[in-house]
Amino acid sequence: MIKPFKLFALFALSIGFTNCSNDDDNTPKTSDLTLNIEGLENLGDDYVYEGWIMVDGTPQTTGRFTVNDSGELSDNDFALNANDLAEATAFILTIEPAVGDDPAPSKTHILAGDFNGAQGDLTIAHGAALGDDFSGISGNYFLATPTNSDDTDEKSGLWFLDTSSGSPAAGLDLPVLPEGWKYEGWAVKGQPITTGTFLKVNEMDDFKGFSGPMAGPPFPGEDFLVNAPAGLTFPLDLSGGIAVISIEPDPDNSPAPFLLKPLVGNISSNAMQHVTYNMSPNLSFPSGTVSR
Repeated sequence: MIKPFKLFALFALSIGFTNCSNDDDNTPKTSDLTLNIEGLENLGDDYVYEGWIMVDGTPQTTGRFTVNDSGELSDNDFALNANDLAEATAFILTIEPAVGDDPAPSKTHILAGDFNGAQGDLTIAHGAALGDDFSGISGNYFLATPTNSDDTDEKSGLWFLDTSSGSPAAGLDLPVLPEGWKYEGWAVKGQPITTGTFLKVNEMDDFKGFSGPMAGPPFPGEDFLVNAPAGLTFPLDLSGGIAVISIEPDPDNSPAPFLLKPLVGNISSNAMQHVTYNMSPNLSFPSGTVSR
């Protein structure tokens, strides 16, 4: 026969074990999400990268990280609710303000991919990112300075147009960008100099701060005649330079071209004015995988 005080002790011990078991059962279980991404760049102090999983059509943050000048992620393993991660259908990577950020994803989606079992491939071409692999693009540029009446500095203007038909036409064939992104033209001669940002290839861009007093053609481009930035002297002969089209986050905190540069054209040292030159696709974009 078990004595009453021993029976009470055994009962109390049993309750203690039962409570511990319930506590363990009620603790949310976690699983790791792992990112393996190459090709990202340092965003500076104002912006960070943030991951999201899509669960029942709703984005849930997976955490933020930065990238150093060597392209290394500050963190690539994130502990998430195991049930949510198991039910996730896709992963999206966005660019977010480092301070004062809205808790929802920004419009600037740079990579995305669907889960196929335990893993997903991340690309810019996914419909939840930029939505295109840019394999069908083409570009042309033209050296001239239509915004002044001086014909001695014609190689100091870069315009993304095509005159091969005998009259000016759009020189760029680019897909429409989703919200959160803009195209930007650049001349690189010692340093990159913007020609302005734009969304449509058959309209003027948003910048004319270096141009002369006359109206330019209705296409993206710029004359480099006045208001030279530090380190440069205008008019700037672009011979031996580079023409670039980049894809920029919007908003953008950097005066330099972003890592997405789908079109590049080397300007020959003996380039001729008023001649249409071709640009080449430059499809080196970030990519990677997400695992759970």
